[in-house]
Amino acid sequence: MSAEVADWSREHKAFGEWSPSRSLLTSIRAYQRHAAVSGPAHALARRIAMLRHRFWSVVTGADIPLNCALGGGLLLPHPNGIVIHPDATLGVNCLVFQQVTIGKGGRAGVPRIGGHVDIGAGAKILGGVVIGEHARIGANAVVLDDVPAGATAVGIPARVLESAP
Repeated sequence: MSAEVADWSREHKAFGEWSPSRSLLTSIRAYQRHAAVSGPAHALARRIAMLRHRFWSVVTGADIPLNCALGGGLLLPHPNGIVIHPDATLGVNCLVFQQVTIGKGGRAGVPRIGGHVDIGAGAKILGGVVIGEHARIGANAVVLDDVPAGATAVGIPARVLESAP
């Protein structure tokens, strides 16, 4: 996956701003930060982050586990219905729209998604596929095979479009 630097400003939420998707991501990041350290203060912080995660999961309607490997700079403009398998990985600065499923199916394993990938509304990425850096997954595409870096995949099942020179 990418060694690029995440643009953390994409996840920034101003104080008092109503941004459920960013609040959900903040709770996941807080849980992961405190899970890496032991001690009673961190155990309490983990518990609080878990409760926040449960709240924001209900508000957003998203199913993104606390232990997910999410690259920084993730954008979820409309988080409703997003489902991500706990073992799936997303690279930095990805964009995921509503009703996206990233999980098991098709071939064995779970998806590995590179950095700067845009995933359209309703897309399904299933099985042990690899999505290359800067790829684009079209709305409602069902991806069952690898997608090369910089490519666009559309359709059911998804096919890679020829890129213009």
